[in-house]
Amino acid sequence: MDSLVRKMAPQLATAPVDLAVVLPGGRRLGPDRAQVNLCFSNWPGVVALAAGRVGQVAEDIVEGRTELQGSMRAVMAAAVHLLPGSPVHEGPCGGLWGRLRSWLAHTRSRDAQQIRFHYDIGDDFFALWLDPLRVYSCAYFECPGVGLAQAQEAKLDLICRKLMLRPGERFLDVGAGWGGLLLWAAEHYGVHAHGITLSRHQHAHVTRLIAERGLQGRVRIELRDYRDLDSAQGYDRIASVGMFEHVGLTRLPGYFAKLRHLLRPGGLVMNHGITAGGVDNTELGSGIGAFIDHYIFPGGELVHGSRVLRAMAQGGLEMLDTENLRPHYARTLWAWSDALEARLAEARAVLARAHGAGQGEKILRAYRLYLAGCAMGFEQGWLALHQVLASRADGEVRTGALPGAQSDYPFHRGYMYPAR
Repeated sequence: MDSLVRKMAPQLATAPVDLAVVLPGGRRLGPDRAQVNLCFSNWPGVVALAAGRVGQVAEDIVEGRTELQGSMRAVMAAAVHLLPGSPVHEGPCGGLWGRLRSWLAHTRSRDAQQIRFHYDIGDDFFALWLDPLRVYSCAYFECPGVGLAQAQEAKLDLICRKLMLRPGERFLDVGAGWGGLLLWAAEHYGVHAHGITLSRHQHAHVTRLIAERGLQGRVRIELRDYRDLDSAQGYDRIASVGMFEHVGLTRLPGYFAKLRHLLRPGGLVMNHGITAGGVDNTELGSGIGAFIDHYIFPGGELVHGSRVLRAMAQGGLEMLDTENLRPHYARTLWAWSDALEARLAEARAVLARAHGAGQGEKILRAYRLYLAGCAMGFEQGWLALHQVLASRADGEVRTGALPGAQSDYPFHRGYMYPAR
């Protein structure tokens, strides 16, 4: 193993933070008082680190084979340095087998299982580090100094403005989460709101909020797959926020075709979701994507923004406006990570009650790495966040629409960003 140690020494010495590695047997490489310490109990973990397979190192940390010490921000600075290169440039995942695997991974039953694996681990855990509305998607930081709660409200309002919501309209939220957008649209814009989710916990939470706020006549939430919605409903507006990542590459054209059929002619749809950075790759390399698939989001697939626009067109939707909020998601994720780090003892207790001490500790380790790692990924440009506004541009349009317009979208973008 001497050659392996010699290979690692320059990496440790040039790291942007003080980094130390404790090898099996106790030998220490690096400074005595390092900002980040990795203590290995076996040599395969050391080999993975030397090879830049950070996903494998992360798995070893979750499973307790490697001990990690240090702040998450320092850990991620070290992780970027240890990677052999950008994980988005390892080549796209495709081919016949890749498409078949994507198709089989996204049946109704598999999607329900995969969603519940993530979102149903415990509402109390998520509440520790999300904002009060429990908005689990990219916030919108309009100006410096804005906190997470205000930025999430700004994001909800931005989506509502981009969709031009008006009182009395029928609004569908596909993948409604804990109801933040659904309730915001109903209470601030006067729409009749319908949300769907596959998470039992989220469904119960939103049902309770609807009753508490007396919105039973205007808001409803269903435990339902998007494929089972009635295509004849004729919604005026549709939003899909943080959901299409779970649809699967091969099913995206059908997904957008479904949204088109749910829209009335001239209606608008907003797709807000994570996209791949750099290349069209369904997951990050260096084992990072495999780690997320195993511990966090089974079945999740990322596609490049260009693929999203292509799938929308194949589904019969016309792209009207596209905005990349990548820096906003980096800041959102760091806010979540910092909040979780500040309440680790509470999180450990909450997860232990729900899953047992051993499994709860694994979940906590995985989420610490996941939140900080994704923040790093957005900072590095490995991931992006696109809001894509589209329309069903056919048939009759609303009374008063501009002559020749084929949707409710106006001839300018000023309405999205009114003067403050």
